Amino acid sequence: MAIRFDGRVAIVTGAGGGLGREHALALAKRGARVVVNDLGGARDGSGGSATAAEAVVAEIEAAGGQAMANAASVTDAAAVQAMVDAVMARWGRVDILVNNAGVLRDKTFAKMELDDFRFVVDVHLMGAVNCTKAVWDVMRDANYGRIVMTTSSSGLYGNFGQSNYGAAKMALVGLMQTLSIDRTSLCHAHAGRLERRRRRAGTGGGSLRRNFGPGRRDRAGDGGRPGLHRADQGAGGAEGLTPCVDAAAGR
Repeated sequence: MAIRFDGRVAIVTGAGGGLGREHALALAKRGARVVVNDLGGARDGSGGSATAAEAVVAEIEAAGGQAMANAASVTDAAAVQAMVDAVMARWGRVDILVNNAGVLRDKTFAKMELDDFRFVVDVHLMGAVNCTKAVWDVMRDANYGRIVMTTSSSGLYGNFGQSNYGAAKMALVGLMQTLSIDRTSLCHAHAGRLERRRRRAGTGGGSLRRNFGPGRRDRAGDGGRPGLHRADQGAGGAEGLTPCVDAAAGR
């Protein structure tokens, strides 16, 4: 079954190159309107320019898609909120968030400055927190949302010279899992209310509760692109609320 995102709006952070660019192009190819966010700085986070984001937007538009560029730093909560406000003003919705922005400042722990450790954690972890917080109520009010985190084996297993990066990436796993639990608990309560209303109205049907729960996970990815399936509008349970572990939105 083909995965489509027609009518959906996706924000992809760190989308000016690499994996983020691939996310943005793949979502746009499947019909999503895409916000290409990228600070445009160097690999270590220094500098900044909207050029990288604008180049990806140009690729999407040349292929017949719709996109807008944004050069906000994900570490700046006010700038992230302004980005979401601009998206809502232009397209009126945010359906998908891919938290992909990141930097590298690799050194052995003995040689690493604490500022470099903090900065990497700030971009990867707090950047994801800032973006997720900015879209959370939008998705909750729409009763629909998909949030994907880009993590790494460096977090799960460690990697030489990447104590900062590994710690940040493993923290994203904890954030992702906890958001899913928060959301699932809320969904259970929401499903319970819907069941009671339905019973009072005398309508039949199976239990809504069985559609939710941390034990339910998505199907395999689309052609080696699990991120695409995680954002698929058909991946969720009842009422458009997705129970997969890397997406969280609900009542």
